[in-house]
Amino acid sequence: MSEKNTVPRNSSFNKVKNNLKKLRKKRGYLLPHHGLLAISSPKLLEAYDSTYTALTLEQRVLSEWEKEIVWLVILISTGEAIATHHLDRLKRSGGSKVDVENTLLIAAWAEGANQHNFVEAHWGEHLDEFEAIKVYRKGLRKLTKDFGIEPWLLEVSLAACHQCHRRWFWVREHILGAYKHSVDENALAEGLSLAMFPGGVPNFVDACDIWKKLIAEDAVAASEPYKAWALMSGQGGFDEVVRASKKQ
Repeated sequence: MSEKNTVPRNSSFNKVKNNLKKLRKKRGYLLPHHGLLAISSPKLLEAYDSTYTALTLEQRVLSEWEKEIVWLVILISTGEAIATHHLDRLKRSGGSKVDVENTLLIAAWAEGANQHNFVEAHWGEHLDEFEAIKVYRKGLRKLTKDFGIEPWLLEVSLAACHQCHRRWFWVREHILGAYKHSVDENALAEGLSLAMFPGGVPNFVDACDIWKKLIAEDAVAASEPYKAWALMSGQGGFDEVVRASKKQ
């Protein structure tokens, strides 16, 4: 390793330890990557902590209970076993074991979504008027009718869940569903953003693009700020810039 690529090790043992103590006091817990970043890149840890704080610790649109419902659907779906602090947050927000069971059933239902597409695509001609979305929706209504979760929140949770697994057909369906149930667009944005860390930022980017296109196509009744976002040109990233330069 060349000298210029060597990470400067100028943090003392006590400095790192004290920084981690402060972080633990703020969060109530520590995870292994906190210590690694504290040693290797304190500025990155600071930026990460600021992002995480804005993402999930600070109050945005969702209530604490609503936010933890979305979180648990995401975390169960992605198998984030270490995130047990969200169980404590759910409890502190007034949630219960029943809520955990309900989010488990929601996440499990989402896992079978593409099987509905399979039956329609390959067996549809043998089944009178079989439509994947209708059958999926019918089962979902039966499953969740006694959950005590508002329909818009269910839609947001499932959109975020499908986002994590790149099930774009169903992300689109649940964004449409959220609008049908008069979702606050900022609540939908918050729900999708919660999946950034467990589901990956690139998947969040693609989900935003799906939403943006639905607005641009007038498939949903978006508010003026969201219309302005959707109709703004030049959001195609580097590839769009390259294509434009080739045309010149």
